[in-house]
Amino acid sequence: MRVFLVAGEPSGDRLGGALMEGLKTLIPDIEFDGVGGPLMAAQGLTSRFPMSELSVMGLIEVLPKFFHLKRRISETAQAVLDTQPDVLITIDSPDFSLRVAKVVKAASDIRTVHYVAPSVWAWRPGRADKMAKVIDHVLALLPFEPPYMERAGMECDFVGHPVASEPTATPAEISAFRSKYDLGDAPILLALPGSRRGEIERLADTFGEALKLFLKDHPSYRVVVPTVGATTDLVNALTQNWPGAPKVLDPRQMGAGLATVEKRAAFGTACIALAASGTVSLELAAQNTPMVIAYKLNWLTQKMAERMVKLDTVTLVNLVSETRAVPECLLNDCQPEMIAKALHDVINAPDVQQLAMNLTMERLGRGGEAPGLRAARAVLDRMQIKNA
Repeated sequence: MRVFLVAGEPSGDRLGGALMEGLKTLIPDIEFDGVGGPLMAAQGLTSRFPMSELSVMGLIEVLPKFFHLKRRISETAQAVLDTQPDVLITIDSPDFSLRVAKVVKAASDIRTVHYVAPSVWAWRPGRADKMAKVIDHVLALLPFEPPYMERAGMECDFVGHPVASEPTATPAEISAFRSKYDLGDAPILLALPGSRRGEIERLADTFGEALKLFLKDHPSYRVVVPTVGATTDLVNALTQNWPGAPKVLDPRQMGAGLATVEKRAAFGTACIALAASGTVSLELAAQNTPMVIAYKLNWLTQKMAERMVKLDTVTLVNLVSETRAVPECLLNDCQPEMIAKALHDVINAPDVQQLAMNLTMERLGRGGEAPGLRAARAVLDRMQIKNA
């Protein structure tokens, strides 16, 4: 069996790596092709070009790269048509992924699967109907998503999220991490300004000012900043004036496995995290790390979002747990003073988020079959391919 996969950012690479591992478990002689990052490479994928070229979000950020992205869409779709895989699996990054699927569907009957349902329950519900024209099967991360996809005419399976099956940091991993970075017994604050260049550039100064205010009242805290390899140099440059002598984690200096262990240890030892909106809230919840979510957009993108977004929260922990336990400082509220106050409030009552984090992991499949294996089984079952 031959599978062509396309992922466009670190969270998609993570999903893709788990899915590939599951597929290899069920069909050991499976072959992979496509575009992905280091975690997919560790499962046997040789990416056709660097995945980081696709990690772009927001109208303003996309415009300068429009023609390059358009060329990559054409190249990727043609590679699918040339190789004629049994299935094309696109992973998140819908602006890129669904355009590739559209070209492929127009010229072939290759089966198409999209991993990560679009958030039609939050904004632009018409996307599901458009998606149904080019996608046969959706793998959903959230338990309430299948009805939206099925209503539009697509097959859909809730497969959970790989974060729910990942181990928590061990005391030995935490001890080794603290020793490596000379952190002693100091309380740790994680700062996570995003994985894309544009959002890091937008949030870095605001995060730095918020930390300055927070550390005035909590001077014993040390700041740790995990990064993805493609943005480590940018994060280093933008955090030089941050308070707290920040330790920037560089995954380029280690293999994917060690980088994962170190990131897990950083999350596990932290007392609190300040994070950009995104999948990272689930990673933090998996390690029982209380958090504050902060995010802002470029002016034009923000104005569009204000008109289209239908929910009062964007944090996945809040959505899955059906609570509002995780405080958010979004858009116009993404101000240093408001963020510092939210951090202070969470530090004073860290247990408030615990129930919501536990419930989120339970609903995403913790304790059950690994989501990557569930996703692989769903792909094969819908194709009626016999597992090994």
